[in-house]
Amino acid sequence: MKPNQFKKDMIKSLRACCWGIIGCLLAVAAWVIATPASAGVPDDGSVLPFPPTPSASVAGQTLQESKMQRRVEKSRLPKDAPNILIILLDDVGFGLPDTFGGPVHTPTLSKLAEEGISYNAFHTTAICSPTRAALLTGRNHQRVGSGTIAERAVDWDGYTGVIPRTSSTLAKVLGAYGYKTAAFGKWHNTPATETTAMGPFTLWPTGEGIGFDYFYGFLAGETSQWEPRLVENMNTVEPPHSETYHLSEDLADKAITWMRKHRAFAPDKPFFIYWAPGAAHGPHHIFKEWADKYKGSFDDGWDALRERTFKRQKELGWIPEDTKLTPRAESMASWDSIPASECTFQLRLMEVFAGFVEHVDVQVGKVIDELDRLGIRDNTIVFYIFGDNGSSAEGQFGTISELLAQNQIPNTIQQHLDALDKIGGLEELGGPKVDNMYHAGWAWAGDTPFRYTKLIASHFGGTRNPMAISWPARIKPDKTPRSQFHHVNDIVPTVYEILGIKPPKVVDGFDQDSIDGTSMVYTFADVKAPGSKQTQYFDNNGSRGIYYDGWYACTFGPLTPWLTVNPGLATWDSSKDVWELYDLRKDFSQADDLSAREPKRLDQMKALFLKEAKTNKAFPIGAGNWLRLHPEDRVKTPYTSWQFDATTTRMPEFTAPGLGRESNLVTVHAELGESASGVLYALGGASGGLTLYMDKGELVYEYNMMIIERYTARTQGKLTPGNHRIAVDTTIAKPGAPAEVILSVDGKEVARTTVKRTVPAAFTASETFDVGMDLGSPVSLDYFDRRPFAFTGKIEKVDVELK
Repeated sequence: MKPNQFKKDMIKSLRACCWGIIGCLLAVAAWVIATPASAGVPDDGSVLPFPPTPSASVAGQTLQESKMQRRVEKSRLPKDAPNILIILLDDVGFGLPDTFGGPVHTPTLSKLAEEGISYNAFHTTAICSPTRAALLTGRNHQRVGSGTIAERAVDWDGYTGVIPRTSSTLAKVLGAYGYKTAAFGKWHNTPATETTAMGPFTLWPTGEGIGFDYFYGFLAGETSQWEPRLVENMNTVEPPHSETYHLSEDLADKAITWMRKHRAFAPDKPFFIYWAPGAAHGPHHIFKEWADKYKGSFDDGWDALRERTFKRQKELGWIPEDTKLTPRAESMASWDSIPASECTFQLRLMEVFAGFVEHVDVQVGKVIDELDRLGIRDNTIVFYIFGDNGSSAEGQFGTISELLAQNQIPNTIQQHLDALDKIGGLEELGGPKVDNMYHAGWAWAGDTPFRYTKLIASHFGGTRNPMAISWPARIKPDKTPRSQFHHVNDIVPTVYEILGIKPPKVVDGFDQDSIDGTSMVYTFADVKAPGSKQTQYFDNNGSRGIYYDGWYACTFGPLTPWLTVNPGLATWDSSKDVWELYDLRKDFSQADDLSAREPKRLDQMKALFLKEAKTNKAFPIGAGNWLRLHPEDRVKTPYTSWQFDATTTRMPEFTAPGLGRESNLVTVHAELGESASGVLYALGGASGGLTLYMDKGELVYEYNMMIIERYTARTQGKLTPGNHRIAVDTTIAKPGAPAEVILSVDGKEVARTTVKRTVPAAFTASETFDVGMDLGSPVSLDYFDRRPFAFTGKIEKVDVELK
């Protein structure tokens, strides 16, 4: 063969080969395009969402050759799958409900306990966001990025405040199985800087990362019960300005309405409701008549209350007969040490709190009654978790502005009493002009028989909460309390076992973390069944403990929540903490420390804690305290300048400019009418904030330093009608330092004031920055009765620069 011919033949062969390869590739591409993305996805629940049901129809070239047949969606749940209602109250402790020996009337908890079963060794994480994250995911709190509350998030993996897509929530999984899902009340699991109208919405309750179908409530850790900062799905909502409105009642009404809509629109689908009111977290807001029900009930103080509660707990069989009552911490005041001039104040704070707790329990009852009215109560399983942690000592010495504690601002009871007198006296406690919270001694009494309070994860005063479960169709009533050691992360696997669901391995393309919790189903019918949970660690702010097979080791940590200042926090070294050891099989209340008798066992327990802490991303120990030492590192947006106008409302404080805590210049371009009135801008609320407003032509600035101090600057005389450039120049050397505030109009100084103490972290948890009005609770009492005190002129723009 000639070389040229050989070459031509080779080229011809290569071309043919190439065209063959191209043909194969095109055929593969056509197959990929024609094949659904879900093809090959297993249909056993290991990968969610489930693949779509294939068509049952036949598509021929003509209608005559075709067959139409509706596809039948496959049911993936048992035919008798129950409705699920999880109720989670806030900041209420083991020793509060009269159901189990406490002083507060809780008829709904009593009803559910009588109709079902109760648990006296059920545990939370000692703090809000972490408990909720563990409850909804079935994982340990730090493993899902929730080692502290959302507002205190820091950038270590266990503390980011971001629930990862690798740990899907119960709502997400149940929704894939056909449940309709709704959440009501407090959320507190969205990053604080992702709560504006611009999102991102992934970690909002109805976002793709969480999975609820519907949400009505508030995103922050607390809010006013009178003027809550509400969200419905992804839209802000304003409550009615009404003397009869209360958030707990609103949440019950909304849940009832949603259940009725469910009956109308999807009666063949079971539902999952997560109902988590703000009660009884501070501020303690309640109608006067509910507080008055407890007048005189606590006149002998918290020490005596604790003794009475302890006695009743034993009489009811709620705690073992050999339980010991643990002592009060040396750093916490006795009732006898309270000056007589302060007793009335302290007593009323507790009366208000008790009324607040009873009121929310009654609202729970309305939701339960609706289940009966709809005829679905029998096959609805209700988990009533009485508290996301122990009772809270964050009111410290008693307060009318409870975020003083979070900001570590020193204060005296006399300051509170003086400020209260200016507002209206004791009658204002529980009302909208104050953010009151009771003395830590009452919280300690509410955690009887245990040591300590909320925020202390080492001892059960912070982590042990009563729970009742009722499911008439499947659970036989039994008054004997279940004493198996369990944790809030056990709820999800319990639900999965009830429904026959295996935890998915992949959700939305994300490989899933393993479940940390253990099912509690084995306890439903057998009160004496051996406990199945072998190990559980606890950690919050460096207060930590480890449970293993009936034994418990723990250390208190560096933070004492009932003290405003914690000496030694800055130099604390977690490796030098002194640990305690308890045999819970014989010691229900952690009364007898066995660390000196069993040092070897203690060392083994400490080593086990470190192993669990490392696995669950709890390092560095005490990361939740970082912002107490470094408030300048508070989570915030990256911006240093903004331009706003009258459309800017409901900007959450944690996303807004830090006008009250760092140097800044605000310039308002506005057109004033004759005797102009109304708010130009405001940040915060009644418990603390700042505002710039016009009052009958005069320009007024007020810095509300947590109610107990107020600083104002006011022009002498009215501003002329027309266009003006109004500037507020604020200089603050560092967080918490004094502020010099200068007001100018059209370049000329018109007023100034010195703020002796500024708020270093945040005025509020949920109030907002608003332009042209003051939504929510009003910053200034001067326009309380005129709220939201909308500006009568025109605001062109508001420029803000951090200096």
